[in-house]
Amino acid sequence: MSIVTCDIAISVDGYSAGPLQTLERPFGEIDTMTLHAWHLENVANHQAEHDAIVGADAYVMGRNMFSPKAAGPWPDDWIGWWGTEPPYRAPVFVLTHHPHEPIELTGTTFHFVTEGPAQALSRAREVAGDGRVSIAGGAFTVNEYLTLGEIDELRLHVVPYVAGLSNGVRLFDGVGPIALRAVSGRWTPDVTHLVYRR
Repeated sequence: MSIVTCDIAISVDGYSAGPLQTLERPFGEIDTMTLHAWHLENVANHQAEHDAIVGADAYVMGRNMFSPKAAGPWPDDWIGWWGTEPPYRAPVFVLTHHPHEPIELTGTTFHFVTEGPAQALSRAREVAGDGRVSIAGGAFTVNEYLTLGEIDELRLHVVPYVAGLSNGVRLFDGVGPIALRAVSGRWTPDVTHLVYRR
């Protein structure tokens, strides 16, 4: 059976995104470059972590990870934040309440799943076979899968930055107790990479 992993960049106070997501601000009202510069601008120093993020055999993500429109019917011409060449190069299963035909792009097909998290993960596992499924985010979706006990390996990328938000989505909100085993850690001035397993 496939292993299920999750990579997520968070601030020291646990935020991966802020409120009021827009086309111009995919992560909402949070300092995106502070949170993601380590892999967007300085990937050479974090190549192993970057390769792990984009090296899964299938992905599951929430609607907000794919689209700025959190609710309602899909925008007619929207194909994802990444344009015609997404970084995943594997099937991606997007959780949504609104059906959508698959979107085929360079090396990636986005499938839209309306039957809930368990069905999305089941479909991703079927595609991945003995390979790896990654829960790609955002934090709300990650929290859902943590609550379900479905993430085998959690890879936190903790940036030395306090978001200080009064709202937004934080990792572990509403999840409850989880016993984790520390597997590895690597510190850099940009980010600390922490790997935990159940």
